Amino acid sequence: MDNAAETPLLRPAQPAEAEALTALVLRSKAHWGYDEAFMAVCRDELTLRPEQLVPGRTLVAEQDGTALGFGLLAGDAPVGELAMLFVEPAAIGQGLGGRLYRGLLELARTAGFTRLTIDADPCAADFYAAHGAVRTGETPSGSIPGRTLPVFTVTVPQTPDAPISEPAA
Repeated sequence: MDNAAETPLLRPAQPAEAEALTALVLRSKAHWGYDEAFMAVCRDELTLRPEQLVPGRTLVAEQDGTALGFGLLAGDAPVGELAMLFVEPAAIGQGLGGRLYRGLLELARTAGFTRLTIDADPCAADFYAAHGAVRTGETPSGSIPGRTLPVFTVTVPQTPDAPISEPAA
């Protein structure tokens, strides 16, 4: 993904993609070593519904007709939630997650958000911190009783040319 010919397109998700994007989300989550029992408990929370996949709230990173990443915004402006950001396991570590994250911040800006909260998977905490999100607490998992998730907050840049944090070196 180093040259322009390999740069994935960022586009809105379509309702008909709910099943395929759910499969991507589940593959991405499982990549972090979660066992089948854990994944089964999380499945409902990670399953996308067609009505969630609307322009202005979703981005798909696509290359050569294949979805490589997905992101979802939720809530009402001015404070919303970066509800999902998942990358196909084969594309993890290639900069796609950061590109998708920056695209979601731009989408949030155009939708009137000034701040987003992120209930992050513990395996993604370093990613969000490296991209400028600030850890602000913990929240109970929606799927696993007794498990907590780190909560991050990010201020949405309010001009199209405002710098969005790049990962720390």
